[in-house]
Amino acid sequence: MQTIWFGLWGILWAVYFMLGGFDLGLGTLMPVLARSEEDRQTIRNAIGPFWNGNEVWLITAGGVTFAAFPTTYSVLFSSLYTPLLMILFALIIRAAAFEFRNESKSMVWRKLWDIGLTLGSFVPALLFGVAFANLFRGIPIDGEGVYRGNLLTLLNPYGLLGGVLFVLLFAVHGTIWLTTKSQGDLHRRAASMARKLWMVLLIVAVAFFIATAPATGLYGNYVKLPIVFVIPAGAFAALLAVRLCLARKKWWKAWFSSGVLIVFATLFGVAGLYPNLIVSSIDPKYSLTATNSSSSPLTLKIMLVVVLVFVPIVIVYQAWAYNIFKHRLTEKDLGHEGY
Repeated sequence: MQTIWFGLWGILWAVYFMLGGFDLGLGTLMPVLARSEEDRQTIRNAIGPFWNGNEVWLITAGGVTFAAFPTTYSVLFSSLYTPLLMILFALIIRAAAFEFRNESKSMVWRKLWDIGLTLGSFVPALLFGVAFANLFRGIPIDGEGVYRGNLLTLLNPYGLLGGVLFVLLFAVHGTIWLTTKSQGDLHRRAASMARKLWMVLLIVAVAFFIATAPATGLYGNYVKLPIVFVIPAGAFAALLAVRLCLARKKWWKAWFSSGVLIVFATLFGVAGLYPNLIVSSIDPKYSLTATNSSSSPLTLKIMLVVVLVFVPIVIVYQAWAYNIFKHRLTEKDLGHEGY
């Protein structure tokens, strides 16, 4: 049962990064892509109907961590308190920017809310990458689960490389999404930006894949069970598919390929991490695993029933929402916030 929940834990985070990633990436790049008020409104409306629903997966992933692995949750949130609090504040500012930006007629306030949207998108993207890279690498926790480090401990080269990787993954995902929603010059800029960022992403992804060997113990599971190499192979296949689809102007196929890339990239680390949830860099015996930090078997069984009932409902709802708002934005749509 612990193994099942470990898998669900990884999958839920992967789904959040896949769905929430495009709106974080698009929000991050808005100052670069938008050259007019119409462009900014198009970008906001390209995100508007979806971002709230996407955040449900973040709540679900966090809730699963709390309910299935309470010890891991407590140590994680005490150890990574500063970056997680920064993520929380950034997401609050981002939500406020969506809600209040068009309520003001002052261009000064609108520009401030646009900055809030950009920072509220970039900071979570970066810090999620830093946090997960450090989980893969290991953090200094002792036998009592006390974190023996500070924020700068997390800002090591491998952690920062993970942060850059996440920012690029989300940025490519977001620009491709914009190609499916926009028209004219904005569409052409988004397509051009996606192609340029893809090359940078390729370099960073290869660097992260190579750096993972000396920085972490993730490849131990891959050596023990070589079939698991299908995960990184799938990630690189999806990365190549993104570029091929961009070249052929198959925008939706490129976006789906980008989503698959994000899922495989996340599962690459999760598969190598198993059965660990938090690796102790002080002593491996202090690490928290799916076994020694889980809830009782009864709790896990009850929760599994709940997940099997409600997660499909969320999936159906979101599929319906994405289908309803799948068309390209027009001038008529720009008159409605979140159309």
